Order: sequence, then C-alpha cells, then structure tokens
Amino acid sequence: MKVLEAISTIAGKYFAVWVICIAVIAFIAPTPFLVFGGYITILLGIVMFGMGLTLKAVDFKLILTNPIPVIIGVCAQFIIMPLSAYLIAYIMNLPAELAAGLVLLGCVPGGTASNVMVYLAKGNVPLSITMTSVSTLLAPIATPSLLLLLAGKWMPVDPMAMFLSIIQVIIIPIILGILIRKFLPRVVEKSITVIPLISVVAIIIIVSAVVAGNAHSLATAGFLIFIAVMLHNAFGLLLGYFTALALGLDESNRRAISIEVGMQNSGLGVALATAHFGPLAALPSVLGAVWHNISGPIIATYWSKNPADKIQPVNAQLDKSEGKANI
Repeated sequence: MKVLEAISTIAGKYFAVWVICIAVIAFIAPTPFLVFGGYITILLGIVMFGMGLTLKAVDFKLILTNPIPVIIGVCAQFIIMPLSAYLIAYIMNLPAELAAGLVLLGCVPGGTASNVMVYLAKGNVPLSITMTSVSTLLAPIATPSLLLLLAGKWMPVDPMAMFLSIIQVIIIPIILGILIRKFLPRVVEKSITVIPLISVVAIIIIVSAVVAGNAHSLATAGFLIFIAVMLHNAFGLLLGYFTALALGLDESNRRAISIEVGMQNSGLGVALATAHFGPLAALPSVLGAVWHNISGPIIATYWSKNPADKIQPVNAQLDKSEGKANI
C-alpha cells in the first residue's frame, strides 16, 4: 500500500507532464490507443466515483455558514466560461463542431484538480471544494440548458439526452462514492491516498483515446483550437479573479474563485462531446485537459510566493484610505 501511495503522490504531482506525454505519444502512434475510445464514459464515471469517496458533509457546510462567496463563485463559473467560449468561437469563426465543443467546455462544472491548485496558491480551499461540489451537482440542469442556449447556433442540442448522460456519468457515481464512504468509512480511509492515482490513470487514458481518434484533425486544426482554449482559460482566470475583487471578497477567496472558474471538468467535456456532438467536438476538452494542468500550476506557483493574508480586501483598503483622508 505504501508503494501505491508513493506512486499516487508522484502521479498527482506531475499530472500535467503525464497528460502532455501521453497526448504526444497518442498523436504520433494512435493505433494502440484507439481501443480505449469505447470506455471514455466508464473511465469518467470512475473519476467521479473517486470524487464521491472524498466528499464529506463538511464540504457543503460553507453554503450555510458563508454562502456569498459560494454563490458568487458558482454564478461566475456558469456565466463567465460559457459566454467567453461563445464569444471566442464566434470571433475566431471556428468550424461548427469545434465551436460547439469549445462552448461545451465552457458549460461543464469546475474540475477536481482545481482544489489542489487552490491549495498550492494559498487560496480558500474549503471554498474551492464547495464550488466544485455545488457546480458539479448543478451540472445536470445548468450544462444542457446553457448548451441549448449558446451552442444551438452550431450544432443541434438534445438537453434531455445530455441531462441523462450527466446523471449517469457524474451524479450516480458521486452518490455511490458518498454512500460507500458513509457505510464503509474504515475501508475508504485506508485506500483514500490511492484514489488520485486511479483518477490520473483514468484521465490519461481518456486523453490518449480522444487524441488517437482525432490525430488527423489535430494536425490540421490543433493550433487554432489550442489558441482558443488558452484564451478561454485566461478569460476564466482573469474574470473570475476580478469579479471577486469587484464584489469585495478577500484575496484568499479571489484566488479560489479565479482558479475554480478557469479550470473546467475537461473529462466530462470529452465524454459529452463524444456522445452528443462527435469526436471532433471533443478536441477543445482534450486540449483543455492539457492546458489547464499547465496554467493552473503556473498561477498557483506565482501566488504561493505571495501569501494571501498579506493582501488586504478591497473594502479594508478603502476604509483605511478614507480614514487617512479624514485625519
């Protein structure tokens, strides 16, 4: 078990490296990875089951004790990212399938890797975990509704079919994980450190399968969509931060909301795109899985060198400046 724990730690720490390596290998030699294409939904269900095993009642306590940052963050998640994706796809005049795929990436909830990035960035980790949990539970309604509104311009959207897909792939595995944690807590506690390894392996296989299945499309449109994904992620990180700043939240909350808004559940994007739009539409989410795990550590490293408690909230700064003016 200790060996597995050590491997799990290494896998989580260098997750971005593994994703990039497997994506390159699958692009150069796609054939061995094509067999995994039919297991994307199952693999994502495994990742979500792992998330359910880690969830506790305390993860939702913040909704009752301090709901304002949670509401601001979740609203920012489902407003900034879908609209940014729509505008980028429209301005860049992306092909229909890629445009719909980018909007889909913008409409999925926050990814679980964001929690680690917020911790490294010295942000508000409980807020990050709560935002991920709440946005994920809202996804069956929010994601199909937003897609129907925004992506219908490029591709037909069946909201009910997508609703059922999200219930099957996200909600049921999470509920199963929560139930197993409740009734078999000792077993879960003994194996909890290995869960990141399982999730990393599952996501790596998903990425390899989609890259292999779309190697030709990546060669022709990969650079264009990669620029779109980078812009989308940048808008999420910046607008998430400045939304929290404008609404007077402190630095710790700003960092959590910025990272939560900017980092999406790319695995869900891949699964939904493959099932409902076509394999080409999965490319934005595949590249998102790669880029989000590059930009996230970069911004987390930068913020880790600047402790949040040394940066005052906007309201405190205004109060202090008003006090000095009065003196």
